[in-house]
Amino acid sequence: MVNVVMVLLSVSLPLLHLAFTKGPWTHGNVLRLLLVYAFVFDVGAVGFIFGFIPHVFFADAAAKLIGWPPGNPFQFEVGLHDGAWGILGFLCVFIGGGFWLATALGWSFFMLGAAYGHVHQLLVEGDFAPYNLMPAFTDTFIPLWLLGLLYAYYRSGGLEGLLRRER
Repeated sequence: MVNVVMVLLSVSLPLLHLAFTKGPWTHGNVLRLLLVYAFVFDVGAVGFIFGFIPHVFFADAAAKLIGWPPGNPFQFEVGLHDGAWGILGFLCVFIGGGFWLATALGWSFFMLGAAYGHVHQLLVEGDFAPYNLMPAFTDTFIPLWLLGLLYAYYRSGGLEGLLRRER
């Protein structure tokens, strides 16, 4: 459920930011702003605040919300994994270029794999627990949104030279 809120914030807050600040807002500047908000909310907050903290400090409650039995040792590992990506998402505010590309690709790979797991649990096991059902949507939307923004930013010249190898 909280991931849905993060997705909504990552889309609506930059639009409010644009509405209340003066430009010049070029295509590239708008995409850059959308990306910064996506990294902060869809990677940073989702990974650290809503991944690391619940899986590490409230593991049994998190497992129950997902529809899994409590006491699984994987919770700690998943929490550390989510926290690491969350830190990278927050760092994207200060570090750009190839760091953005690496963070977006790595987080998206994980999220699409998680989305597959949630959909599988829905279809095969009938697991309609709230934190299995909603992540089936958000874990699909977030990587598509993030990679789509990054590609559009690249196309606008925002990552110029990043993917070309200098000889």
